[in-house]
Amino acid sequence: MAMRSILCFGEALIDLHADGLDTRGFAARFVPFAGGAPANVAVAAARLGGQARFAGMLACDRFGDFLLDSLQQAGVGTDDVVRTDAANSALAFVTLDAHGERSFSFYRNDTADLRFRPADFRAEAFRDLAVFHVCSNSMTDPALATTTREGMQRAHGAGALVSFDVNLRPALWPADADPRPLLWPALHLADVVKLSAEEFAWLAVDGEQVALDRLWLGRTRLVVVTDGAQPLRWFHPEAEGELPCYPVAVVDSTAAGDAFVGGLLCCLAELEAAPDRLDRLVAALPRLHAMLRFAAACGALTVTRQGSFAAMPRGDEVLAFMEHQA
Repeated sequence: MAMRSILCFGEALIDLHADGLDTRGFAARFVPFAGGAPANVAVAAARLGGQARFAGMLACDRFGDFLLDSLQQAGVGTDDVVRTDAANSALAFVTLDAHGERSFSFYRNDTADLRFRPADFRAEAFRDLAVFHVCSNSMTDPALATTTREGMQRAHGAGALVSFDVNLRPALWPADADPRPLLWPALHLADVVKLSAEEFAWLAVDGEQVALDRLWLGRTRLVVVTDGAQPLRWFHPEAEGELPCYPVAVVDSTAAGDAFVGGLLCCLAELEAAPDRLDRLVAALPRLHAMLRFAAACGALTVTRQGSFAAMPRGDEVLAFMEHQA
């Protein structure tokens, strides 16, 4: 039986990576890469062999054409992409430090990705769906946040698992806004929540256990916290644990978390881990650990390459990497 699909909703944008320095120490040029967190996850899942689709709005400009073509070339289904000529593509200028850690400067004011509305979802979008995945970047605009929650609720109605990667980008939020109150309604709609260690510390302003107890009040049954090459941590209302990750030389960390999520969602889709089966999946620790190790290998292999879409590994590459590391 064919694997049911993974639908990633939100922004696809252009990552402009600095390439070289001029005599004054400024970037000599910027090279465009296709990116955007949920689009990256869709590409990661497709490269791994999953049935991945992307839903979002792209501009009718050359960057929008580039993004659509890049998604299709990666094997991502684009029937749920909407185009508009009323707004431009979002841009993110990416700068890497000597350790491959990235910083972002965003140009995302009234861009195409912010204009997707509930009516833009196809009636067929949630049919035969394994996972619906979103990130916090689609919560920065009130109307788009409403659309995102609507998509999560429709996915619930279709029996699909809902995944939420906090993927916090403070520069995308108004300077005087606290994103936490705006993110909690979406967090409570997610069955699986992924956080970086920094995001977990930020969310757990009153302590980790307080944040976890608040998550368990919603639908969440699995929380995964990644921390680069440090051990990852996982939490369930009745269990928790940690696993070592893979030490690698980092070239570009831009898409590491998205690759991890893509690997995890592929495993969940393959196991048909519907919401009512998630507790049993977590209870089977060897299977859970195998999924998390595979996801960690996806992230580790991705950081050894530059770019976002371009850095995502194939499934056979991940398995070979894991065998070599073992």
